[in-house]
Amino acid sequence: MDPMYRIGEALIGDGPELAHVDLLIGDKQGPVGQAFANGLSNLSVGHTPLTSVIRPNLMTKPATLIIPKVTVGDLEDASKIFGPAQTAVARAVADAVEDGYIPKDIVEDIVINVSVFIDPSAEDYRKIYQYNYGATKLAIRRAMEGYPSIEKVLAEKDRGTHPIMGFKVKKLWSPPYLQVALDLDNEQAMERIIKDLPDNDRILLEAGTPLVKKFGVGIIGKIRALRPDAFIIADLKTLDVGRVEVKMAADETADAVAISGLGTVESIAKAIHETQKQGIYSILDMMNVAEFEKKLAKLPEDLKPDIVLLHRNVDMETYRAEHGEDTSDMTEWGNIKDIKAILGDKGLIAVAGGIKPNNVEEAIIKGANIIIAGRYIIGSRDVRRAAQDFLEHFDPDPDNMRLAMDEDENIEVKDD
Repeated sequence: MDPMYRIGEALIGDGPELAHVDLLIGDKQGPVGQAFANGLSNLSVGHTPLTSVIRPNLMTKPATLIIPKVTVGDLEDASKIFGPAQTAVARAVADAVEDGYIPKDIVEDIVINVSVFIDPSAEDYRKIYQYNYGATKLAIRRAMEGYPSIEKVLAEKDRGTHPIMGFKVKKLWSPPYLQVALDLDNEQAMERIIKDLPDNDRILLEAGTPLVKKFGVGIIGKIRALRPDAFIIADLKTLDVGRVEVKMAADETADAVAISGLGTVESIAKAIHETQKQGIYSILDMMNVAEFEKKLAKLPEDLKPDIVLLHRNVDMETYRAEHGEDTSDMTEWGNIKDIKAILGDKGLIAVAGGIKPNNVEEAIIKGANIIIAGRYIIGSRDVRRAAQDFLEHFDPDPDNMRLAMDEDENIEVKDD
């Protein structure tokens, strides 16, 4: 039987006293036990591990080793570790046994290694104790219960925000979205429009082709400065040397790049490959592309675009109807259902042309995930009101519907 090897993590608190705990729980005879022994015997300056005690001469069980994450520079730093943090960890371990997270019959067979973060500027010993107690106990529970599940990780990976980063990485996890096409050649007008737009996670900002052509990809950085947390699309309509152009846009912090569907399959695939390398979205713009379903199907399965952009084409439906073809699934932007089948479950459809607030719901019902609006918004005297005309037909801002602190663990209540 393989030795126990569990990993847990938790962050609790606020300010300089906040606690961040990483820990390993495992058998004395396994790798965790080996790490425990190495920690006690191989000391390093400023990061000296210590056993966790409830009080002097009373070591907790299972035996627990505290490893300081932050360099202990002087006796004042040391007192925070040897005092409130050491006691907090020890009591949390003992209480985890008492509460049943760790079975009593294995406490002599396992050890725990706990990495503890103590900010040198922390001053409130009670908070240091309280936060480290809570973080340690929660990390133990999570380790023993296998939290988080892979389902939790996949559900949260595009939604969560790290508080220390200082900015939010936006992912398109909850369509539909409203893409505002900044098809302008005036930087001052662009700034005015962006400032007037509602601060809403459903709004995506497109650096339109005229902006990029006149001011270069550097305009993306200026948009980022105006809206640090925005999802920004660089409408490059890349035809050739896609790798170079995609990298240029990514270096300016673009979240997505539009690639022209008029390019060869090889050039499209290379551009999409570069977006994957840069960790941004690829948008395949099907403007003026004939039989784009066939072209899309020719791309390798691992190089399909994240988003396909369809433009209004009223003549298409008329042509197919005149030739006796089934048009029941058709829209004025094409057969969205068929394209989604080619893209797979994660593929998104953006539609442009002829969309106004009075027909936006029809586009969404037909399967559109991103609604692109240009002149209706950027040409309006009241930009905020024009954008709200669209947003009224959307679900609420997804982030506004999330709890300030997400429910991380399921709580099971048994009926009597």
